[in-house]
Amino acid sequence: MEEELKCPVCGSLFREPIILPCSHNVCLPCARTIAVQTPESEQHLPALLHPRSPAPAAAAAPGPGAAAGSAACPDSECAAGGGGGGDHADKLSLHSETDSGYGSYTPSLKSPNGVRVLPLVPAPPGAAAAAPRGAGPASSSLTCPQCHRSASLDQRGLRGFQRNRLLEAIVQRYQQGRAAAAAAAKCQLCDRSPPEPAAVLCEQCEVLYCAACQLRCHPARGPFAKHRLVPPPSHPGAPGGGGDGGKGAGGGRKLPTCAEHDLENYSMYCVSCRSPVCYQCLEEGKHGKHDVKPLGAMWKQHKAQLSQALNGVSDKAKEAKEFLVQLKNLLQQIQENGLDYEACLVAQCDALVDALTRQKAKLLTKVTKEREHKLKVVWDQINHCTLKLRQSTGLMEYCLEVIKENDPSGFLQISDALIKRVQVSQEQWVKGALEPKVSAEFDLTLDSEPLLQSIHQLDFIQMKCRVPPVPLLQLEKCCTRNNSVTLAWRMPPLTHNPVEGYILELDDGDGGQFREVYVGKETLCTIDGLHFNSTYNARVKAFNSSGVGPYSKMVILQTSDVAWFTFDPSSAHRDIVLSNDNQTATCNSYDDRVVLGTAAFSKGVHYWELHVDRYDNHPDPAFGIARINVVKDMMLGKDDKAWAMYVDNNRSWFMHCNSHTNRTEGGVSKGATVGVLLDLNKHNLTFYINGQQQGPPAFENIEGVFMPALSLNRNVQVTLHTGLEVPQCVKQPKQPNN
Repeated sequence: MEEELKCPVCGSLFREPIILPCSHNVCLPCARTIAVQTPESEQHLPALLHPRSPAPAAAAAPGPGAAAGSAACPDSECAAGGGGGGDHADKLSLHSETDSGYGSYTPSLKSPNGVRVLPLVPAPPGAAAAAPRGAGPASSSLTCPQCHRSASLDQRGLRGFQRNRLLEAIVQRYQQGRAAAAAAAKCQLCDRSPPEPAAVLCEQCEVLYCAACQLRCHPARGPFAKHRLVPPPSHPGAPGGGGDGGKGAGGGRKLPTCAEHDLENYSMYCVSCRSPVCYQCLEEGKHGKHDVKPLGAMWKQHKAQLSQALNGVSDKAKEAKEFLVQLKNLLQQIQENGLDYEACLVAQCDALVDALTRQKAKLLTKVTKEREHKLKVVWDQINHCTLKLRQSTGLMEYCLEVIKENDPSGFLQISDALIKRVQVSQEQWVKGALEPKVSAEFDLTLDSEPLLQSIHQLDFIQMKCRVPPVPLLQLEKCCTRNNSVTLAWRMPPLTHNPVEGYILELDDGDGGQFREVYVGKETLCTIDGLHFNSTYNARVKAFNSSGVGPYSKMVILQTSDVAWFTFDPSSAHRDIVLSNDNQTATCNSYDDRVVLGTAAFSKGVHYWELHVDRYDNHPDPAFGIARINVVKDMMLGKDDKAWAMYVDNNRSWFMHCNSHTNRTEGGVSKGATVGVLLDLNKHNLTFYINGQQQGPPAFENIEGVFMPALSLNRNVQVTLHTGLEVPQCVKQPKQPNN
């Protein structure tokens, strides 16, 4: 039970636990620690990270297992949210991305208990300047360290969360019982009467020692050097809360009061909000119109439900204990059988290795003879060629000295003889004289492939008798995002048949034939580039050397109705500058540069808008669609890979293959919105400016795969808006799936 009583942040027993909306618990000091430990939060909230009440001495000596944030606020008044610094500290938390309190997260810290703790999201630009000095952020939230859900905080900060008084009482009883059990533990080797209280327990010897007996009988040297000494264990009955400790914790506890009305006790239970409320909450609070029931009746009802659920868990626990006994017996059998099989396998493989070693020695002898023969031939050729080269070099040097002399008669006396010698020397280097007589390659080929195949096929016969069983699809890990689907599967437990790989099949989204989309050893696969607003059926099967196993059950996956996408930084021109999570684009160059979207469309009706954030000096931005290999260093539409509308402050044109058509009055300016409607059911493209259709349908009879595209220069900045429904005036009837 002790693990249930430990905070997931600090790893210690709960102190003043609060209940988060996700039903998990966290210490009140640790709730502050999640925020104040993050350097990013210090950059935006300097006034909030330091309580007004100075406590340097307390912060310098935190308790065991406590986090740094809890040490900065040690007194109970601050922990409860009171005091000058408490109001600010309670409001410290994470920035929530949505009104519901659930947003994206990025783990950055790790608690002593192994749970990843999320940092404070940096404040949005300009928030620090707009907020008054010393005030908290405009909206705060607290992220659960276990399920990573974010819960928004109101003006009360952390005090708005309910205290888990029941958990607090159980922790108190547990601590009292553990202290009593530790005091009752006695040394098992003492010769005194009565024995001394135990100070340590050796986990290997399973013996309790007092301090004197431990030094005498269990020194930390020799064979005992690696033994682990731990504090004496708790008595089995101590954590249950029996005896006076349980009575005192329950009988003397103050009746809880309403968090919103301090003078009122809880008397009713709000079924809608799933929380106890007081009479005043029903009269003037937000629970006035909710379904409420008497607190005692709901208490009994929930106790009965919990008891019934515990009965089921108890039955499973009994089965698990029996199963553990079976597994322990299985361990012994596996150990014995494994040793026998290892001995047999080693003997057989050693015999094969000995035979291979003998054959290797014979083959090495042949290679050595061939190498020595080749080396002798090459050395002979080197010596012969060196001699000829020395003679030729000497003759050339002598002839050069003769040529330098200025005595014509003396030169003519010996010139004829020298010319003949040079010609004879040249003729010595006949064709083939400067070619090696042997090659570096050895004409010895060892065909080891049949033996390798036999070695690879060497296996236990009983393991090849059956094909793999049916894989189990893990539905909790299967999901869809935009036009991508992710599927996960696993093999059933205690599967003895080997698995060499898996085959994942997907239909065409219209109920057609299945096709293979993945073959490999992984058990997780993501398929991109599917159709939007389509239903796909998927199945998987396993295979090994004996054959292919049966298919799994089919899982049905529905892709998104509308597309959510951003600008793609990986394929954009290097002069393109993206910001706002790749939703805002501008350029570093005065020349037009192209950037594409991250989505690709081949079917259905799709609509997106681009808001003109900045428009200087009347440039000509172009909006439209393109292939993946469109030219990116000139205006969109100048090649045959793009279809676009380029527009200035007065008029627009449609352009494809550098052909301009359909000049239309009406341009864009700062604050304008350009809409792009791609209808691949009718195979046409239409543009809108500020909600009005700009000219006729721009292009017709377009087919294939298209990506949203944009070209602009440094005088323009636009922001992309996606996930939009097709405007009603142009919305087409939904195509049924066959």
